[in-house]
Amino acid sequence: MTSFIKLIFASFLLISITVSCSNEKAGNPESAKQQSSIEIAKIKSTGDSIVAQSILAHGGDLYASANYQFTFRNKIYTFKNSPNHFAYSRLDKTDSLKIFDKMDNDSFERIVNETTIDLSEEEQSKYRESINSVVYFATLPYKLNDAAVFKKWIGTTTIKDTVYNVIEVSFSEEGGGEDHDDLFYYWFNVNTNTLDYLAYQYATNGGGVRFRAAYNRSVVDGIVFQDYINYEVAVGTALSEIPALYMQDSLKELSRIKTEAVKSLK
Repeated sequence: MTSFIKLIFASFLLISITVSCSNEKAGNPESAKQQSSIEIAKIKSTGDSIVAQSILAHGGDLYASANYQFTFRNKIYTFKNSPNHFAYSRLDKTDSLKIFDKMDNDSFERIVNETTIDLSEEEQSKYRESINSVVYFATLPYKLNDAAVFKKWIGTTTIKDTVYNVIEVSFSEEGGGEDHDDLFYYWFNVNTNTLDYLAYQYATNGGGVRFRAAYNRSVVDGIVFQDYINYEVAVGTALSEIPALYMQDSLKELSRIKTEAVKSLK
């Protein structure tokens, strides 16, 4: 897609969103309230606007006060959001061992069989990142609204006869976590605004590339949760080239990312 065509599309998209917001404010107060919480009026780029529309499609304003529990790979996770605070936890329990991790904006604590364990800063960071990663993927695309996230609209592409907006996501070093050098691509359905595919390249443990296709989408108390088929991709493959490989059935399924037994704790 040429730069000129991209510019036209970006202008059209932003105008469409502005008109849509104005119509909803005039005819549907509840929709207007939801729109304002994502602060569409303050959006700075086409990438921001596309992600904002997807957040609205997946749950919108409900994310700001979400309080949920789910199971991932036999461990029980919880996340609770408020405007200036979050609290996450993970419970790993067997017949003889109970490991309970809890964290918020400022602290981390590990309790093993009812005893609080002293952890080094490195250990705390490792456990925080592992919990953060699970909650991050479970609550996409909401986490793409974080201040440390940079969003760039690449253009559009077609996957299995459906047109998608392609967004490249990178992270600032400050607030971007241990893996701030990772690079992501997200594919948002232009008709439904849902997040249907994502891919990322990472440097830890020798590096790698992954591609995920969403399936088993469900709505729990107004928020969308979805599972993913996780594919292995050859190291060095450009993220933009992965959809073509996917449509050629050239990718190897590596695992299933299942967010199970989701329930609201409100």
